[in-house]
This record gives sequence, C-alpha cells and structure tokens, in this order.
Amino acid sequence: MIKDRPLHIHEELTDDPLDSQRLLSTLLEREKEKSTLLELSKKFAVIRNKAELHHLINVKLKTLLSISHVIIFSISDDAKWYTAYSLDPNSIAKNHKQYTKITTSRYAVDDGILNVVLNSETPLVYDLDEVIQRPVVPQYLQMNYDVGIREAILAPLKDGERNTGILIIMMEKKTFLNQNDINLVQGISDQLSTAIANIKANEKIEQQLIEINKYKKQLEEEKLYLQEEIQMAHNYSELVGNSSAMSDIFELVSRVAGSESSVLILGETGTGKELIARAIHNNSLSKDKVMIKVNCATLPANLIESELFGHERGSFTGATERRIGKFELANNSTLFLDEVGELPLDLQVKLLRVLQEKEIERVGGRSTIKTNVRIIAATNRDLLKEIQTGNFRSDLYYRLNVFPIHIPPLRERKDDIYLLANHFLAKHSKKRMNTHMSFSGKALRQLTSYDWPGNVRELEHLVERSVLLSSSKVIEQVQLPDPGVDEDNLPPYGAIKSIDQVEREHIISVLKKCNGKVSGTGGAAQLLQLPATTLSSKMLRLKIGKGLAPQTPTTNSTERP
Repeated sequence: MIKDRPLHIHEELTDDPLDSQRLLSTLLEREKEKSTLLELSKKFAVIRNKAELHHLINVKLKTLLSISHVIIFSISDDAKWYTAYSLDPNSIAKNHKQYTKITTSRYAVDDGILNVVLNSETPLVYDLDEVIQRPVVPQYLQMNYDVGIREAILAPLKDGERNTGILIIMMEKKTFLNQNDINLVQGISDQLSTAIANIKANEKIEQQLIEINKYKKQLEEEKLYLQEEIQMAHNYSELVGNSSAMSDIFELVSRVAGSESSVLILGETGTGKELIARAIHNNSLSKDKVMIKVNCATLPANLIESELFGHERGSFTGATERRIGKFELANNSTLFLDEVGELPLDLQVKLLRVLQEKEIERVGGRSTIKTNVRIIAATNRDLLKEIQTGNFRSDLYYRLNVFPIHIPPLRERKDDIYLLANHFLAKHSKKRMNTHMSFSGKALRQLTSYDWPGNVRELEHLVERSVLLSSSKVIEQVQLPDPGVDEDNLPPYGAIKSIDQVEREHIISVLKKCNGKVSGTGGAAQLLQLPATTLSSKMLRLKIGKGLAPQTPTTNSTERP
C-alpha cells in the first residue's frame, strides 16, 4: 500500500557540536529562508485579486522552486466539497482535452488524498507514478499525470482552525527537498491562506459595491416613480360635484382623513375611487409624503407578492437584484390598494398577516421588516357576495372595512354631470390652447340623458373626444356610444324616468345593434365598455333575454351585479 509521506530532509547532520562551519551554514540558510518568506509575505499582503496572485506565482515562486504550475482549490463551508478556485494561466494541463470539464467540476473532499492533506500539519508530497496505481485516482491528478506531471506537493490552506483550501504545486520531475524547502512551502501556504482571505474579502466588497450601485439605480427609479406620483397628485379641490351624494362623501373624507384608520372605497369602475383615496391622503397626517399605489388587477398572480413585499436577489428565476416592495416604500405613509377584490386567496392571507403584525418579509428573505402603513383599499366588486362565494376572506374584509365609503354611479347623481362636463371641457380645451369652448343646450341634454355605464371616466373620455372632433368653440352635439338615439326627440333635462328604465332601454338598444350578441368582439359588452359577466348580471336583473325577450332571473346564479 502506498503511504503519503512528508517532505524529505536530505541533510547529513554531524555528531560534532563544535562544527562551527556547519552551524554557520545552517544559520545562513535560515536567514535566507526568513528573508525569502518576508519578501513573499510583503508581496502576498498587497494582493487584491487573482490576476495579481498569478503574477506573483509566475514571477517569484517559480524562480524559487522547480515548479511546473500551481492549482488552488477552495473548500466548501460544510467541508464536504472542493472546487478549483485559482488555476495557473500557464499550466501545461490546459492542453488536456478534458481540462475545462475537470477544472469546473465539484469533487468530494473524502477522496483519499485531500482529506489526508487537510489533517496533516505539514505539506505532503505524492509520487504520481505510484498514485495512478490506486483503484481510485482524483481526476485532477490523473489529468496532470497525462500531461507529464510526476510529482505533486499538497499543503492545506487555513483560516484560523478552519480548512479553506488546498495548495497544489505540480512538478514535472521528482525532487528531494531539504528542510529549507519544507519551511518555504509551509511558509508559502501560510502566506497564501492570508492572501486568499484578502482576495475573497476584496471580491465580496466589489460584489457589494455592484449591488450598492444596482440598489442606487433602483432607488433612482423609485424616485422617478415618486416624482411621477407627486406630479399626478390631486388635491381636495379636484373632487367635482355639488349633489347631495357628493356632499355626503366630502363629509366622510373630512372625518376620516386625519385618522390612521383603514378605508375601503366601494363603487363601480370609473366613479373616481382613486380621487377619493388621494383626497384622504392629501388631508392626512402623512400628506407631505407620497401615496403609493398598487393596482391588484393588473399584476400577474405570481408577481403581486413581490410587488407588495419586495424580494431578495436570487429568490426566484429572474430576480437578479433586490427589490423594495410597495409596503416598504409606503412606510409612514399611505398605500392605496386599487381593485383589492382581485387579490388571490393566498395573497389575501399574507396581506392580512401584514395588516395584523405590521411587519413584512421580502420574498426569499429571512428577516422581518417593521412597517407603519395606512391602507386605503378600493374595489368595484361586492365583497360581501365575494365572501359568500369563497372568493374573498371575511377576516380581511373586516380588517379593511373599518371606514367604508361608497361612491354612487354617475347615473345616480346626474346633478353633477353639468359641473363635471364643464370641468373636463376646460381641462382638455386648455390642452388645445382653446380656453373658451362651451356646450350647446342640445349637447348638455345628450349628456344628462345618457346612462353613463363607464361613469365619470367615460364622461371625461367622451368630452375629450368631443373637443378633438369639434371645429368650433361650441360643441353642438356629443357622439354617444348609442347612435340609435334620436337626438332631436331627447327628453328635456330633468324628465322623470327611472334609472332601471333608462338602463334597460339602452341595453336593449345596444343588443339589437349587436344582433343579440353579448360577449366577444363586436358584442354588447364591448360597446358598453363593461365586463361580459357584469352585463349578463344586469340583463338578469332587468329581465332582458339574449333574444331580447323578457326572462325570469334564475335563483342559482352566482354572477355579480
């Protein structure tokens, strides 16, 4: 059996203690050894990267010993594996056909050689002619033997008591080293351990600087986001309306704005829920900070958690850098969760925990982050019905529904249409450098007679379109979505007609135009700018059949009104 052996000392020591010449020669050798190690120590101490390490090995180390090339392996933190950390760019092994595969693979420390070296107090030398006769030969030794290496000197690298790596010195010829050579190799391994620790520390610092720069870039992007939000910020005065319904809403906003209570804003799409949220924030204690907004309906389910809570680098595929979530961004401010009814159930659980504990964890993170965030949520869904169908958690609903504000649809506050229409007219005509535009009486009758399924948002878009199409300062008529209405026979403003009657007549008119088609391209839902499920619910409630014949609503329907 081949035994691992320590480096040989080939010195013929005399028994004569008075041999001063021999003693002087030994002292000179030791001084030379100390001088060499001191010089290497100084050079190793200033190394900061692998390129400088390779340069020192090739320029200095190879002149002291008959070295072919050097390999440095790194030991994993659990001390079970080793991988190549530094490869000599001048290695003759680079000519081996499997060089890349062998030098990029991971190997078990317990290979019969490395584990022995790691337990040795001194460097060990291996005769490769003998090693390759073993049943199992480490690939890196077999590769070097194939290219002509016949001896390998191995020394452990340590950081205190912990093994961090292995230094392997490859020799093309078998050598017999004296005590000075032994001390030199031992000293080199000690100095190299320190140098590699410095290199790794420097690499870590460089990586941290890269991450800091990425983080700074991210903060700049977040700053741009905040600046855009500031530019978009609305104040209380932009809530337009003098109807009794809007007066009630103004009163509710005034009451809740100064508190830190959660607010749930309810209302159909386009009623101005975000405007109400901004009004609450802009009159709150955190009005000097920016309200952060998240639209829960526009994000894929697998990204909502990252958007809300942030993620750590590498936490999932594509997470190439750390990202701050909207909860952190809204710390000591307001977070507006628009369309909160669209949140998946698993995210509802996590949101509930954050609201209860007032702390978050980034995706892939291990530590908790305290947050102080005021929540304003909004939805166009009937959350009580969503709870009954199992689509929304009741505990989250009651956590959000501390102070509910319901915004009525525009058709229920037609007194505000005149003010809103003129507000939007002034806004969009100003963009066209025409500040003196107005509506004709006929156009105003059109606006007040229409049902506005898209609410205030639809009104603004229609006014903007009318401004663009108008060739004069007076808008004579408005191109409503229903071209079948006889504009000359419109009822006078204020004519009494129930909302259900108006809505039913309008839906039937659109269905006739679409030949009874409800959903899909060219369907009534598309023309009315409504979700198909919402239109179907309205048809059930108003007893409108797809064939335009009255029908009785079914009792087991789960559609939302």
